[in-house]
Amino acid sequence: MMTPFATSSFPLLPLSVSLQGMALGLGLIVAIGAQNAFVLRQGLRREHVSSVVLFCAVADALLIAAGVMGMAQALGESPGLARALALAGAAFLALYGWRALKRARQPHQLRAAAGQDGLSRGAALAQAAAFTLLNPHVYLDTVLLVGSIGAQQPAALRGWFVAGASSASLFWFGLLGFGARWLLPWFARPWAWRVLDGLIGVTMFVLSALLLRHALGGI
Repeated sequence: MMTPFATSSFPLLPLSVSLQGMALGLGLIVAIGAQNAFVLRQGLRREHVSSVVLFCAVADALLIAAGVMGMAQALGESPGLARALALAGAAFLALYGWRALKRARQPHQLRAAAGQDGLSRGAALAQAAAFTLLNPHVYLDTVLLVGSIGAQQPAALRGWFVAGASSASLFWFGLLGFGARWLLPWFARPWAWRVLDGLIGVTMFVLSALLLRHALGGI
């Protein structure tokens, strides 16, 4: 099966698949939210940073892998479903991109989440788990969207896609946690988020167009 980003002239390489997964992962994860704010807070306090970052990154990786494997089986049994999910994914990415560009027109900033001082490691991980696993958007993004797109890659390259998408989570949470003291002034500037949202919006539109091309090409 052709992937959403392959062409007959330029054969798909493992590195390109990883980069596609990374771009998609970063586009979805880089946003103002409770989970990011909590990781930033732990980084500012230098409190169980490694544990929190590792938990959030591993949780994302497991959800992405589960989505890709589960979707691969479902899509392999139903080519029509694969096309329908590709079209739905393209529409979702376009909507996500439009929202990102809309956010880029409005000033906003990320502040560290408030919380009880002196959290134990167990309490910090429990809060990280709540912010990660009790958010329905996490499952829509990792299991359904990333999973359905990753499942349409050739079987031999799905692992590369999962690795790329998972590395985006590890990079982002690590950046928030370990670079918190340096990043907080930057995140407090509304123009910085406008630039970031603008880049995310453009990236999502490009991925949407490529996915739409793949879906319509199979008709």
